[in-house]
Amino acid sequence: MKKLLRVISISIFGLITITQFSCAQGGSTKKTGVKKVEMTAPKGKATAVFASGCFWCTVHIFEAVQGVDSAIAGYAGGNTKNPTYKEVGSETTGHAESVMVYYDPKIISYDELLNVFFLSQDPTTPDQQGPDRGSSYRSAIFFETTEQQTFSKNAIDKYNKSGMFKNPIVTEVKKLDAFYRAEEYHQHYILINPNEGYVQNVSIPRFNLFKAKYKGKLKD
Repeated sequence: MKKLLRVISISIFGLITITQFSCAQGGSTKKTGVKKVEMTAPKGKATAVFASGCFWCTVHIFEAVQGVDSAIAGYAGGNTKNPTYKEVGSETTGHAESVMVYYDPKIISYDELLNVFFLSQDPTTPDQQGPDRGSSYRSAIFFETTEQQTFSKNAIDKYNKSGMFKNPIVTEVKKLDAFYRAEEYHQHYILINPNEGYVQNVSIPRFNLFKAKYKGKLKD
């Protein structure tokens, strides 16, 4: 009986821990701040869209790389127009938490952004990244051109052959139809909320692991 109670206690504790340190916290069905983003990049810049789990950390990672001007947290890959954080988290919209990266192609290439993408996550876990589970946390590359599509598939082949990952990469490669900017409180979330539980226990360790593996140039 004591053993059974201990198992139940551990299971409950594990559930509480996962819930406490989950990217899917709260949210509203109000469309405040959610809007479709213009796909045309500013003059001299280019864009790339990726999904690799909670977008709080993904934004933080890409913005740390030299050549990246900024990154926007948002939603892509689904069918619902102007989806909210809560709707995406319900796993009914088809969207994934994603980031749109604005970068200078004279400083960093799309191929190098793919290195950042693969080295900052586990692309072998279907519909999961760390403690976050569901299709909204899937690993995905949303290409805008056939050139980006080719680079993406070549990168998957390269990393599959590298032996870096024990299991095959399951990253989705899909044509980008639309990108929706997420609610404003998600933008630069880690910089604004550095002491938040999920940030301290999930986002920052993931960021530090990326920095240890990445050989490219990071900002000071």
